[in-house]
Amino acid sequence: MDPLRPAIRRFDDWLSRVEGVQPFTDESRIILRLQTSRSAWDIPLPDHRIAAGSPVMVLHFWNERIPLIKPQGPNLEWALHFQRRLLYSLKAVAFHLQGTAPLNGIQAVGGTITQIHMGGPDGGRLLLERLGFRVLPYHRPAGAFGEFWENFYTWLLMWTYNPASLRSHSLFELQRNEFWMTKDRFLERFSGV
Repeated sequence: MDPLRPAIRRFDDWLSRVEGVQPFTDESRIILRLQTSRSAWDIPLPDHRIAAGSPVMVLHFWNERIPLIKPQGPNLEWALHFQRRLLYSLKAVAFHLQGTAPLNGIQAVGGTITQIHMGGPDGGRLLLERLGFRVLPYHRPAGAFGEFWENFYTWLLMWTYNPASLRSHSLFELQRNEFWMTKDRFLERFSGV
């Protein structure tokens, strides 16, 4: 194994702790971790506008648990496996939100995702929209320069945890977007409330 990969894993673990990104269960099929935060800007959603400063639940992919892509690239089997695990994880998040009193004030659920291109047909964007999320352009808190370094870090994580995913994603093609849903709609969609 390349000696840089363990260093990136340790740094990612440290950064996750510093940022408050935490697992919410030990269930091995879960591919998401959670971070409570506040919205840095107004989030326009079809059923409600989330005001800047509102408490939100940020979803983060759990890199170690994303299904590995085979060296020849992702196929339909991989996509279905990933989709099933994502749906299972979202249902677990809904259950967690309902059963954790300190999270009652959460207004929206979502986050930032890399690799989704808004202008063309992209399975990631379409999947998120089918799940009920609104996909929005990324608000660059640190400008274009900061977004480049965020993308570089994402590229390093892909290289570390799932290197075959780089076959279809070069560093300079990575694009960030946001996906959001109100908490009420999230619970309706994923817990049957």
